[in-house]
Amino acid sequence: MSIPLKSQKEIEAIAVAGRILAKILKAVSREAKAGTKLSQLNKLAYQLTKKEGAEPAFLGYKPNGASKPFGASICASVNEVVVHGFPSDYKLQSGDVLKIDFGVEYKKFFADAAVTLGIGAISQEAKRLIKITRLALKKAVNQAKPGNHLEDLGWIIQKTSQSNGLKVIKSLTGHGVGLELHEDPTIYNFGRKGGGIELKPGMVLAIEPMFAISTEKIIQRPDESWATADDSLSAHFEHTVAITERGCKILTIDN
Repeated sequence: MSIPLKSQKEIEAIAVAGRILAKILKAVSREAKAGTKLSQLNKLAYQLTKKEGAEPAFLGYKPNGASKPFGASICASVNEVVVHGFPSDYKLQSGDVLKIDFGVEYKKFFADAAVTLGIGAISQEAKRLIKITRLALKKAVNQAKPGNHLEDLGWIIQKTSQSNGLKVIKSLTGHGVGLELHEDPTIYNFGRKGGGIELKPGMVLAIEPMFAISTEKIIQRPDESWATADDSLSAHFEHTVAITERGCKILTIDN
């Protein structure tokens, strides 16, 4: 497995794409409320991306396991749908759990991020799921530093899910990113502490824990989205990060 190490200049360029992404994701998230159509969120993401002189990285991209290219700018996955939900004309309802996954290409550099939002009044169970999944991402980011190993990321993600009685979706993964939307390595959301390749400065990774309430099993639906096999709620958070000499730098933040 050949993992491309990025130069400081390349990391800075990926960070520009990441800042654009974070700014747009924040704006789209503000519009995600009861009564809003998923297609409206997609249209807004597309318009804002073009306004920034960037391209929506998912539009026209064919992910692994798909029979055709994705036809939208964002993945909008509701409740039991974990990833690759198509932004249809479905109107969000109070109580929904919405995952927005979004990628940006800017001057041939890529960034990728995701967030989970509670719409209106959500259940305590949903609030806890979102909180713990976000925490797992934070803990994994803290492990992403030189001298640690790739499986340390999955190990802490799995440990966070298990210690909180949640299920980690093992068959969905994170990945390298930067010069392409998906690069090596594959980042599993489980692992053995100290396992896998050593993390080195120059690696740029998309870390993305995905948890569900009661199952780790997923099924692919006719629209090619992936949903929990028992229809239980799911959550997904993701950041693009760079491994640097000084530790981990989150690139998908608006600052």
